[in-house]
Amino acid sequence: MAKRKEDAPPAGSPPWMATFSDLMNLLLCFFVLLFSMSTIDEAKFNELVAAMNNTFSIWQSGSTSIGEGILISNGVSQLNELDQYINSTGKTADSENDSENFEQYEQNGQSLQELTETLEEMNLAQNEETVELIEEAVSESAMSDQIEVSFTSQYIQLSMNGALLYDSGSDELKENAKPVLDKVATILERYSQGIIEIEGHTDNVPIHSSRFADNEELSSARALSVFYYLVENSNLNPTSLKHAGMGERMPVADNSTAEGRSRNRRVEIRIYNPS
Repeated sequence: MAKRKEDAPPAGSPPWMATFSDLMNLLLCFFVLLFSMSTIDEAKFNELVAAMNNTFSIWQSGSTSIGEGILISNGVSQLNELDQYINSTGKTADSENDSENFEQYEQNGQSLQELTETLEEMNLAQNEETVELIEEAVSESAMSDQIEVSFTSQYIQLSMNGALLYDSGSDELKENAKPVLDKVATILERYSQGIIEIEGHTDNVPIHSSRFADNEELSSARALSVFYYLVENSNLNPTSLKHAGMGERMPVADNSTAEGRSRNRRVEIRIYNPS
């Protein structure tokens, strides 16, 4: 018996697709109709354009479209000129906006520089007043020949000769150096409000011993010994104290002479301005 052939599927798209297409066409016509009847608040749009122009500098040319422009004022009838509108937006004002922005950045840079200079002058004047009080305290304690005081806008510095504090090649404080550090601690307690940094320095004569491999280690150990002494014998907050060894890297005198090397072997205590 011959097999019965199955019915062939109907040609063309499924029936539901025609209904769906009609629905999409209706929705499209509906939104186009809404757009053609819509109105735009020109004042509010101008405010938006001005804000965008100040921020991004891209609306200067296109902002004139409201009311008589090539796109928005006449609604759908001007959609065919969309390319012209997009291509012309902001072009005529690019160079002017770039110039204005550069001038504004330049003015801001000048203002920041003036503010920085003013702050430095204030700090310098404040440190100068404090230095006068410290020098008076140093003089009253008969330590003028043992402590050298200097200052910048960032810090006040107390410098002590290494020979006053240590024996050659040692980081152990001398007994006669401790009264000097006690007076220094009193000054720091009275006049320091920010970070205090202790730096050890050496000359350029190489050192190699069982305790120190080079001048870097020696200078670090000397700064650390002063740090420990101040922490244990004063009311200074340890969290405000820092210490560092600078070795021979920051000389203040000529290392080719004995006098210069003696000046380079030193401990500096810096009182940083909190501002």
